[in-house]
Amino acid sequence: MVSPVVRLDPKTTAVVAIDMHRGHLDPSVATLPLPAARCGPLIKRAAGLFADLRRLGVPVVHVVTEYRDPDEIAANPFWKAAHDDPTKARRGILRHNLTGGPGVEVIPELRDPRDLIVRGKKRYNSFQATDLEFILRRRLGVEALILAGVNTTTCVLCAGFEATNRDFRVVIAAEAVDSMDGEEMHRFALTLMAAAIGWPLSNTEILLALGA
Repeated sequence: MVSPVVRLDPKTTAVVAIDMHRGHLDPSVATLPLPAARCGPLIKRAAGLFADLRRLGVPVVHVVTEYRDPDEIAANPFWKAAHDDPTKARRGILRHNLTGGPGVEVIPELRDPRDLIVRGKKRYNSFQATDLEFILRRRLGVEALILAGVNTTTCVLCAGFEATNRDFRVVIAAEAVDSMDGEEMHRFALTLMAAAIGWPLSNTEILLALGA
């Protein structure tokens, strides 16, 4: 039974799908890949959830990381150092999601003509230097966000903090998030968000919260 505090109104709820692009989820081109064995199952779970939510009238907003050139990435000193460090999961990051490359394409199974796309995300924060909040507040008029995407440990976690700081009601789609930092870190991020940010819910629990 879903707690009353997690009740969601489809008219004032949106999905924010973070970095569900080929740069993370297509092993053939990904520059910062989720483990290949985890990509297909994550895409399948997310695609099913998004389809169910669209049928309820819940809009889906995709946020995509995209850089003009490697210098925009290298401006971050930690990322610049990680690029050449073979011990770092984010080695090679200066090649990640450059404009015009295949990495910036949203995974086709997750897209629908009704979806909105926010491009130009350059750091972990989906709200920083993008029009995401304008779209959510002014165009869609939503009060609650269902967060999905990659990585649970960075961009999803940061979006959760930023959304709760803006007083959105935050739900994390626990079956539609994952992390290149491994299962243990992924689970820890969900635990952290449950303690401080919002409600990690399964696909079924999300639909119940929306009254489906």
